Amino acid sequence: MTARILVSACLMGHAVRYDGAAKPLRHPAIDRWRQEGRLVAICPEMSAGMPVPRPPAEIEGGGTGADVLAGKARVLEKTGGDVTAEFRHAAENALALARETNCRFALLIDGSPSCGSGFIYDGRFTGTRVAGEGATAALLRANGIAVYSEREIEALVASVDGEAAKAPT
Repeated sequence: MTARILVSACLMGHAVRYDGAAKPLRHPAIDRWRQEGRLVAICPEMSAGMPVPRPPAEIEGGGTGADVLAGKARVLEKTGGDVTAEFRHAAENALALARETNCRFALLIDGSPSCGSGFIYDGRFTGTRVAGEGATAALLRANGIAVYSEREIEALVASVDGEAAKAPT
């Protein structure tokens, strides 16, 4: 069975980000994978019932998605609201969808407290990036799904194509 790719809906052009915007990723591989039926789009936050737009959120105290999942850090909105439960639910929804649809790879937008895979923000709402991953990226990786950011599209292409080359025909 052909491996599928879970992808942040905002990268597919859906206006689902916290600010009501999209961040469409244009790349020939995206077009090819779309034609092959490999892409499975999700906005984890929307899957957990969060609205669009919504207040910006960050993981408090420089914590990571793994910390959120372990109950060691919270996800807080800039307005002070605690959305930790929603982000944990979002991560669980993304993992369930990935499993249901045979996604062995994920292409997630970096910086998000949910989807960030290389960097997130430091929890002070100052725009300061720190190395780390969001809750969804952490849960997917912990369950054996290879996670890539939009900046790593070429590495994802190599992995997907490499797996396809190994598959029995």
